Amino acid sequence: MADPTYTPPKIWTWDKESGGRFASINRPIAGPTHDKELPVGKHPFQLYSLGTPNGVKVTIMFEELLAAGFKAAEYDAWLINIGEGAQFSSGFVDINPNSKIPALMDHSTTPPTRLFESGSMLLYLAEKFGAFLPKDHYKRTEAINWLFWQMGSAPFLGGGFGHFYAYAPEKYEYPINRYAMEVKRQLDVLDRHLKVNEYFAGDEYSIADMAIWPWYGALVTGAVYDAGEFLQVHEYTNVIRWMKQVGARPGVKRGAMVNRTFGKPESQLRERHDASDFDTRTQDKLEPQS
Repeated sequence: MADPTYTPPKIWTWDKESGGRFASINRPIAGPTHDKELPVGKHPFQLYSLGTPNGVKVTIMFEELLAAGFKAAEYDAWLINIGEGAQFSSGFVDINPNSKIPALMDHSTTPPTRLFESGSMLLYLAEKFGAFLPKDHYKRTEAINWLFWQMGSAPFLGGGFGHFYAYAPEKYEYPINRYAMEVKRQLDVLDRHLKVNEYFAGDEYSIADMAIWPWYGALVTGAVYDAGEFLQVHEYTNVIRWMKQVGARPGVKRGAMVNRTFGKPESQLRERHDASDFDTRTQDKLEPQS
């Protein structure tokens, strides 16, 4: 049976929620919905985020910088509950007018520097600390190529496939087929590159890997959207090799825990204000199971 068709009106109007998991926070206008200042901790960097793939990119970068000995990369990570609309506070919108996590303030500059968009943050931090962006012209360019590839490609995975396959109120064949085809094409792009390269910038680990891993690394584990079997992710053996290699890094393991609100309690560090928090403030220690 064919999907029901829809004839768009001459003028679109917003007269009801669109339905689906995120309907209550979707709206066709920008700007804050309420006044609320954001907290500011003791460290140079103040991150306001959630442990989604976009948020994890930046916490991985911070943890990798700290592991590499850059003490000036210390940061506070504050939890922004997007399900409750915290991204629409006046304080958050002042940093990110697009009302999407993550948002970041660098208080080591005068005046402080605001950053929004995860790719911008990765590039900013890499240039500020001179790390995880190759010095070699060709490798550097390749890392930036793949960083921007991720920025342009992930919306087809998340907002396209993920929405229609996992979150939309009804399942329709056309959009699911359309975006499943695109996601499998993307995985093939990655798999072919990783067949002849250890990392995305060749033999050098970089911000490109940090950007791609939270989205596509999770996808080939079958964890994202519960779509592993549907997409036959086991076929992408080179992506799986790379996913395991990157995922074994201590900085990646720690970064993936920060601002996380799902999964095993011991994997959730909902807010991070000190390196010791990984040992003392994970959710299993804050809310011991009976």
